[in-house]
Amino acid sequence: MQTGIRCMLMRGGTSKGAYFLAEDLPSDIAARDRFLLAALGSPDPRQIDGVGGAHPLTSKVAIVSRANEPGIDINFLFAQVVVDKPHVDTTPNCGNILAGIGPFAIERGLVKPTGNLTKIVVRTVNTGTVAELLIETPNGRVNYEGNARIDGVPGTHAPIPINFLDAAGSVCGALLPTGNVADEIDGVKVTMIDNGMPVVILAAEALGKTGYETPKELMADTDFRARLEYIRLRAGPLMKLGDVKKQVVPKMTLVAKPKAGGHICTRTFIPHECHTSIGVFGSVTVATAAVLPGSAAHPYSVLPPGKVKTLSIEHPTGEFSVRLEIGGTEEKPVVERAGLLRTARMLFDGHLFVPESVLAKPASKKAAA
Repeated sequence: MQTGIRCMLMRGGTSKGAYFLAEDLPSDIAARDRFLLAALGSPDPRQIDGVGGAHPLTSKVAIVSRANEPGIDINFLFAQVVVDKPHVDTTPNCGNILAGIGPFAIERGLVKPTGNLTKIVVRTVNTGTVAELLIETPNGRVNYEGNARIDGVPGTHAPIPINFLDAAGSVCGALLPTGNVADEIDGVKVTMIDNGMPVVILAAEALGKTGYETPKELMADTDFRARLEYIRLRAGPLMKLGDVKKQVVPKMTLVAKPKAGGHICTRTFIPHECHTSIGVFGSVTVATAAVLPGSAAHPYSVLPPGKVKTLSIEHPTGEFSVRLEIGGTEEKPVVERAGLLRTARMLFDGHLFVPESVLAKPASKKAAA
């Protein structure tokens, strides 16, 4: 016998995930996580017995509910289902999966369309981050077709502008959790920063790399990866994250001078796989570091003038544009607002099945919905 739970598979940005209503999932955390592991097929490198795509970017979950606080429409709990380990991590944000929350909320009837454009304010439960999404809804239906293109996704789709309202320090408690724009770990200058995603930024050349290598080339260098992980584990406690050995944060980003007309070049580890592009919150955080004098990213950045800057963050498969509104002074700039453009598409809607035995195991602590 099997148990089926309503599920919508969606592409959000350059990621793909299973979207659920919170009310449809078990309220017990342990039972919920067992279901998610079985549903996506973890732990297994191929996720052959589930709907996961055998990669961190396609092994993600959105758990969605109506919000009950003024000014917020939707609560969104993000879950990263680890591919090859029996672990579900709800520590980080995911801006790509966030892009699908607006369409999902409308498709499920949580939000009613308001004319040709519907604004939805979403709180990411993991970190408290609030974002404003604009969804095209002509004739009261979500539009998925359009001319917006993002690197890492074939074709064009309807644009989903996203404005982050309070991302700074969302996970670590402060934009610069150590209080410093730069620190040193294992003889390497690093910037530990959180503008929506905890990221450790360091120069590629500091670890003997150009920063232009392919993900495959970087993944093949086991000595390099071991040193990168050593730095990550040292950074965890300094960023107020504790022991991060089993966490997917902080991400690690190598930076180099741009070489394709952008403003900075990146190679990001999430945290053990080299990203084929760069995550939404990761790109916002790197862009923020780029404008901070003294950071590990600043010397490798070619910054446009003005208080409002659109930074093109180069990555292995293209670029990611981030719009920053800068206040403060030239010596001490402050990022007052960050925004970007994503797209999303509904792929299928139905029921996702797991063996009944998965949910029949003894329950433990209750979920904090």
